[in-house]
Amino acid sequence: MANRAVPLNSIAGSKPMPVIGMGTAAYPWGSHPEATRSSVLRAIELGYRHFDTASLYQSEEPLGQAIAEALHSGLIKSRDELFITSKLWFTDAHKDLVLPALQKSLQKLQLEFLDLYLIHVPIGVKKKQETTDNTAQETVELCPIDISSVWMAMEECHALGLTKSIGVSNFSCKKLETLLSIAKVSPAVNQVEVNPVWQQKKLREFCMGKGIQVCAYSPLGGTGALWGQDWVMESHVLKEIAVERGKTIPQICLRWVIEQGDCVVVKSYNEKRMLENLDIFDWELSEEDKQKISQIPQRKIITGMRLISDDGPYKSLEEFWDGEI
Repeated sequence: MANRAVPLNSIAGSKPMPVIGMGTAAYPWGSHPEATRSSVLRAIELGYRHFDTASLYQSEEPLGQAIAEALHSGLIKSRDELFITSKLWFTDAHKDLVLPALQKSLQKLQLEFLDLYLIHVPIGVKKKQETTDNTAQETVELCPIDISSVWMAMEECHALGLTKSIGVSNFSCKKLETLLSIAKVSPAVNQVEVNPVWQQKKLREFCMGKGIQVCAYSPLGGTGALWGQDWVMESHVLKEIAVERGKTIPQICLRWVIEQGDCVVVKSYNEKRMLENLDIFDWELSEEDKQKISQIPQRKIITGMRLISDDGPYKSLEEFWDGEI
């Protein structure tokens, strides 16, 4: 059940990314630190080597505790055995806040560097001081991200050795084109929703052509999460294939993702499912299976609706996703 890895683009110092990553996002954010710590430690024992976190998730600290414990106990001999991803939240998507945000993440993780640092979402905030009755009150408003200056700050983080690779999350083809036009260091990864009911064919082809590795989140549709739906897990097509193969629906979904050349982040703190999620490397889907999956009706699950506002930079989901929805 060895976890395979894929090389990232030719950024100096980057290392291959394990195909299967363990996610740590759980809502309410930061609500189960001990469960996160103990589950990550068990995951390392089971063979997971890629762990995904973000400042938003408030899971960096328990992940760091688990890594420290694994090193202390000899479960792993070196931090270099692990691939750790974290993300810049939009409140820090300003050129002068990127480096401090990364340093804060590293402090919580008890690490000297990340393997991958991502811009979490292509949007920013503007802060202003409002004075009412002689009292200053800070308000936060969404605004377009200044991708040129923010990416320059990301490149600085890479140059300083604080992250081995840099990338993005939730970027459309159009937004990637804009980024590529100004980047000195190309994004290594675009982490986006990919699953059988939202297959992202256009975006995946674009990324492949540009040497950007796609990493799928919500490969099972986020079932059980506040932002998720059961459309994947209740798919009759996937149920039929799973029965025929003697596999679970999650295994079918994860195998489908990696057969396309994508990496994938999947979250479960249940040991049985953690093991099942790793058991996808010694079998394949048939051409008939893949054809059936390709015909599943498409609809996006993680829309980002809360980023849409009449007063914000994006007035509709079509505008935010540049028509790719």
